[in-house]
Amino acid sequence: QVQLVESGGGLVQPGGSLRLSCTASGFSFSSSPMGWYRQAPGKERELVAGISSYGSNTKYTDSVKGRFTISRDKAKNTVYLQMNSLKPEEKAVYYCVRIKLGSRWDNYVEPWGQGTLVTVSI
Repeated sequence: QVQLVESGGGLVQPGGSLRLSCTASGFSFSSSPMGWYRQAPGKERELVAGISSYGSNTKYTDSVKGRFTISRDKAKNTVYLQMNSLKPEEKAVYYCVRIKLGSRWDNYVEPWGQGTLVTVSI
């Protein structure tokens, strides 16, 4: 079955950095676009970044452009999210998910992973 396991979250000070990882199994990772979403307390889940199957195309929500970088490693079946200059309002649970091939970046395919909590605080 499809499994997505996120890791790398934690507590970081404002302006700090974290790298999230998502290891995938149970499907053809190399053929699947992938995305990172986040859900802050009391808010809806939102797309943060997406990456195409081969990694040649990426998508970022405006608020993270220039600070976050999504990448993937086919050999490790892993997608990453490098987050720099983190802000307190970016505290959220971060999830990775498959993106439907040939569709909009926000057209995800379940299941979700368990997520990893990122807290940005002094």
